[in-house]
Amino acid sequence: MAEHALDGTRFVGRDRELARVVEALAGPPALVLVEGEAGIGKSRLVREAVAAGDPDGARTLPAVCPPFLEAFTLGPVVDAVRQAAPDVAALGLTAVAGVLRPLFPEWSGALPPAPEAPPDAGAARHQLVRALAELLDRAGVRVLVVEDVHWADSTTWDFLVYVATRRPRPLTLVLTYRPEEVAAGSPLLRLTSRPAPDVRQVRVTLGGLPVSDAAGLASSMLGGARVSAAFAAFLHDRTEGVPLALEECVRLLRDRDDLTCRDGEWARRGLDEIAVPPTIRDSVTERVARLTADARRVLLAAAVLTDPVDEHTLAAVTGLPPDRWPAALRAAYGSGLLGETATRPGGGLAAGRTGIAFRHVLAARAVYDRAPAPERAAAHRRAGEALEATVPRPVGRLAHHFREAGLTRRWFGYARQTALLALSSGDHLTAATLLHALITEPTLPPTEVAALAGQVSAHAFTGDPRAGEIVRTLRAVLDSGRLGRRDRAAVRAQLGRMLLTVGEYTEAAAVLEQAIPDLADHGYPIASAMTVLGLPLHGSWPVATHLRWLERAEAVAAASDIGPVDGIELRLARMTALFELGEESGWELAGRVGADESSPRAAMLTARFHLNTGHAAMKWGRYADARRYLAAAVDVAGRHGYQRLRDLAVVTTGHLDWLTGAWDGLDERLAAWQEVDGEPLIRMDALLVGTQLRVARGGPDESARAVLSAVREESTRRGTTDLPAETAGALSRVAARPSADLTAEPVARMVRKGVWLWAGEVLPEHLAALLSAGRRGEAESLAAAFEDGARGRDAPVLAATLACCRALLAEGRGDLAAAAAAWEAAATAWQALPRPYDAAKARERRARCLLPDRNRAPALTELRTAWREFTALGARHDADRVRHVLDAHGAGTDGAWRPGRRGYGDRLSPRELEVVRLVATGLTNREIAKALSRSPKTVATQLNSAMRKHGVSSRTALAVRVTQAGYDAGGPPGPGTS
Repeated sequence: MAEHALDGTRFVGRDRELARVVEALAGPPALVLVEGEAGIGKSRLVREAVAAGDPDGARTLPAVCPPFLEAFTLGPVVDAVRQAAPDVAALGLTAVAGVLRPLFPEWSGALPPAPEAPPDAGAARHQLVRALAELLDRAGVRVLVVEDVHWADSTTWDFLVYVATRRPRPLTLVLTYRPEEVAAGSPLLRLTSRPAPDVRQVRVTLGGLPVSDAAGLASSMLGGARVSAAFAAFLHDRTEGVPLALEECVRLLRDRDDLTCRDGEWARRGLDEIAVPPTIRDSVTERVARLTADARRVLLAAAVLTDPVDEHTLAAVTGLPPDRWPAALRAAYGSGLLGETATRPGGGLAAGRTGIAFRHVLAARAVYDRAPAPERAAAHRRAGEALEATVPRPVGRLAHHFREAGLTRRWFGYARQTALLALSSGDHLTAATLLHALITEPTLPPTEVAALAGQVSAHAFTGDPRAGEIVRTLRAVLDSGRLGRRDRAAVRAQLGRMLLTVGEYTEAAAVLEQAIPDLADHGYPIASAMTVLGLPLHGSWPVATHLRWLERAEAVAAASDIGPVDGIELRLARMTALFELGEESGWELAGRVGADESSPRAAMLTARFHLNTGHAAMKWGRYADARRYLAAAVDVAGRHGYQRLRDLAVVTTGHLDWLTGAWDGLDERLAAWQEVDGEPLIRMDALLVGTQLRVARGGPDESARAVLSAVREESTRRGTTDLPAETAGALSRVAARPSADLTAEPVARMVRKGVWLWAGEVLPEHLAALLSAGRRGEAESLAAAFEDGARGRDAPVLAATLACCRALLAEGRGDLAAAAAAWEAAATAWQALPRPYDAAKARERRARCLLPDRNRAPALTELRTAWREFTALGARHDADRVRHVLDAHGAGTDGAWRPGRRGYGDRLSPRELEVVRLVATGLTNREIAKALSRSPKTVATQLNSAMRKHGVSSRTALAVRVTQAGYDAGGPPGPGTS
């Protein structure tokens, strides 16, 4: 059927989607997202839209991300810019463009001189991003298309976020991606979930084509003749309307001579005789099997290279003799799998040219996966040797090829170059991938391990799931016994910082302490490690020990030549440690840290300063200051792209909202953070606050207890400071019965270390449990120690906590008047912070102390105030509890207490007695409601009140009490009376 050659496919079935993208490209800056599975037509849609809006391509720059684990830093954008080949010298670039020299060595003569190297990788990355954005601006690029963005490296993501959010000239971005390949923590999710207010976001989701459009696509490949309904249905059933699969099936059927054209309509020769393979892989595999061995070598070479290459390079990778190459290439072309296509990132082809490549990555993958492993390895070796002649050398791609070829030493050389280039560009995620691979290589010299491990900032891995792998790798290197003393100390110090990153605080402290004596010299590394040990991470060290570490760190810093930015970081770390220790001097030091956004690293430190100070202010009870600092942290971190710091500030603000009663929408704001991977602090804090909010609204249950128990266990294991104490206090409040065991460990640690700042969220619950168990002397001794420890600290939360402790002790002594006065002081202190929920609970406790008085008006007034505050907050469970007490005493919640209406205190009311008598007969709530002409809800309320007054928690227990008491028509008194 050679006379029926296949035509190119027509663009069908996407009119609505095309119109939306064209409209977005024609308007103000936009973020256009095109998502769909592989082969669904994302690239074709974008090409059609760009052709419609920018026919000559003058304003549009297309880039494609390659599917490699070790993606080259900024590779997609760099190669796209190189492809565009602008006259760099004529663009009038500023001095910052000099940092582009390593990425564009062929333009060195036209670029400005390289500026002085920044102090750290983060600053280098920011400079690089700014310079590349300037290059695009000067070249007139207004639309940047990045395809397969799910494979983008971290620095490319930094660049995309920067150009999408900068002001006043954001670029229009068109991003294509496969949703199934987008990881939970992908920057794409953060970019799309926080769109800039002046950038329009357009999301286009592509699905399979319907049968009619599938028929149109097949028709376009077969000369425009109509296809039969049966053939169209057959195609659609096997391909689910995926355009690439449709194309491959039509090509396969033509290759197998399984199509015939009758009366101008294409149909299959026998619908029941030959089954078309349902997947692209099977389709490609069968087509490849029909080719000669030499043609298959051409396809494997193209699959190994992935990107467009010239004939010379492709021939070299096949390893075919020159006399067999032309015929092999013609046969490979004849398969329809290869084609001439524009340069894609990293292929080694000169700028502005087209090359030979697979029409789709899935076809390339199918060929690659079916090839025998020895043939793949040989092809990778030849690919590496061919690309070594490329200028500039694609070191990331060379590392990939030589590793797949099993040539370890050659892989190591290029992988090391790639890692160092990634570090200098601020691409820590690529560096992390290479670092993990390099330091686990058995033949790598120990000194290389130490050098590479020390160059990567631990902050780069925070929130990255690979951080745990790096921790395991560094441990293995230390355990290998192959390191000298200084190298071992360098790796151990890096391990200590990585342990902090993954939240293993106790072990981090031990590892850092072990590393300090063997570090090479005094200066920033030692001062930094000592300052970390000033944090109250170690479980048994008292405050005095942490303060001594801080003093030693300050002495080392003073005696060393430390740069100004390093000095700021040391002061920030010292300030944070003092805050955590409850030392007033931290606030004085905070006034000297200052804010500086003149460089990326300075901006990062400024964001950390606001975050840490806001967190400390929240823990100290300085809530107005906390909100101001946290808002500044969100602003600074957001503007400079420090996403993790921004996320921490947002979640900490949610914690502050919980404390200060700003509960509207809080559960929804916390929900997304409760499932976040790789961020244990964020996840645990969100779970702690979210669970307490749920309990306040609906009451405690086993689910809440389970969540809080899990958070307490994880936070304790990781060695965090205040989180175990706060979680233990929350768990104690929802426990079925008081138990000092729930709070004993964090309280013991607090006493042992002398860090009383943690007392606010756990000490009252622990004292209440001790008093309930009859351990009054222990409770009084603990409260006295707390009062001594809190003295002299301007921490409002400690003053309110101390008032609660005094009230509990007075209740324990039976001095209800003193207890009522102390609860009033506590309520006033909580309200002043403000913490309205705690203030309402203190008012409720004061009212209960006043209820035994003959004049119950003050108590009922206080209860109504507490009820109104609980109701305003949305604390339904607490409000219902107070309302039941008011109902039991004949006082309403909607106005002043009505004198003359009988209050029953702990005695059962007549209506409760009626319900109790019927409970003793075995009737259900619904049956009781019918007998008494009440609603089931009212019966349930009265039954719960009766159970509370009798100190039981079940209907059965209440029935036993009723039977034992022998209720008569007059009704017995309530419990505790005679």
